[in-house]
Amino acid sequence: MNEKHYEVVIVGGGISGAALFYELAKYSTAKNICMLEKYEALATLNSKGTSNSQTIHVGDIETNYTLDKAKITKRTAKMIEKFCLQYGLEEKIMFKHQKMALGVGEEEVQFIKDRYESFKELFPYLELYSKEDLKELEPKLVWADKEQTIERPEPIVAMGAKGEYTTVDFGAMTEELAKAGQAADESKTTDIFYNSEVEEIEEIGDKYKLTTVNGTVYTADFVVVNAGAHSLYLAHKMGYGKHMGSLSMAGSFYITSGEFLNGKVYMVQNDKLPFAALHGDPDILEDGKTRFGPTALALGVLERYKGLASVGQCIKTMNIDGSILKIFWDLLKDSDIRNYVFKNFLFEVPGINKGLFVKDAQKIVPSLTKDDIEYAKGFGGVRPQVLDKKEKKLMLGEASLSEGNGIIFNMTPSPGATSCLGNAERDIKVVCDYLNLEFDEEQFLADLTDPEIA
Repeated sequence: MNEKHYEVVIVGGGISGAALFYELAKYSTAKNICMLEKYEALATLNSKGTSNSQTIHVGDIETNYTLDKAKITKRTAKMIEKFCLQYGLEEKIMFKHQKMALGVGEEEVQFIKDRYESFKELFPYLELYSKEDLKELEPKLVWADKEQTIERPEPIVAMGAKGEYTTVDFGAMTEELAKAGQAADESKTTDIFYNSEVEEIEEIGDKYKLTTVNGTVYTADFVVVNAGAHSLYLAHKMGYGKHMGSLSMAGSFYITSGEFLNGKVYMVQNDKLPFAALHGDPDILEDGKTRFGPTALALGVLERYKGLASVGQCIKTMNIDGSILKIFWDLLKDSDIRNYVFKNFLFEVPGINKGLFVKDAQKIVPSLTKDDIEYAKGFGGVRPQVLDKKEKKLMLGEASLSEGNGIIFNMTPSPGATSCLGNAERDIKVVCDYLNLEFDEEQFLADLTDPEIA
């Protein structure tokens, strides 16, 4: 059997895998790099433009971000912008919209005002918008009727910005990263193989053997698995990450018949809920129609809209035992979380879903009716929410497994697309150190970071 050998093999052709592929090709001395993608094209799952909210998550309007987290996400979000500008992708795959976080009611209004004072030094472009300001910027937030004659009764205020890059087609960006990687240095081997699902990874001496479902074998000095929920599945098969389980959470969306919002509008996050609060976004792939969501629904698959082939893998990756059951129990015994889970299940039930969902969306647009929206069929993806069996709790944010032996497994739920180049920066340093390669950090920082952002 013929084997193809590479210094680095990346498993998974979503935006995280493509970001590392690009950085290795352009900024390291690696001479041969390979990316293996399960399907017939890049970004067919969570990186696809319809599978996420197309948002560059900077941390300025995401009210579940602490100030410290916002400092980190501000830096990685700038990398997205700098890459797109470097390759002339503005107004092609990256766009500017106004954006804001909306507070409704006295408590949320005070929260937004306090947050604005705390965050305006980190984000000097932030502005505070009164109800009168919003009549000009986002009138549908203010009026309770479509004729715009009756104001909503609650006090509202928003913090946000105009003129910033906010929106990216991450599926298209994945393709641009791969293309830029292959064009970075013609003397390097930068292969991408499609229809190459990795079934097994074996450690053999100081190398790794990867076998695909179709029987092709690859060997590598270093392996990085950026395969979404499948990363933990493959880790478990090798005996890694047994202290972790994975809960597959699907996010669905509803889309309007026309344009309802001029920009992105986020709501104040309930701290008890580990999932993103409802928001409204102009969809760049649907002629600016407003997309509301996401909902949150636990599913027994690792991939959405790909049939039931991954049900067994999902059950294995969940890694169910007493610790996992305790995590579920602790989550569901909280009435806020329990009611949220039940309500989001009903958002998927035809016949009653629109009427129920529109009540939540009316917090953003009070004049919205169920006749204005449709369930966005085929939209949304599956995000792996990692469960820590040692701590007996749900882990928020990215999880990465590495024991310093030439293999990394990354699980990147939202906002993994925004942080893809920053996560790749972390991994390229590990790869180069392990393989005694050089990383041109100076050029990397010059190209992709803002010197004013630490």
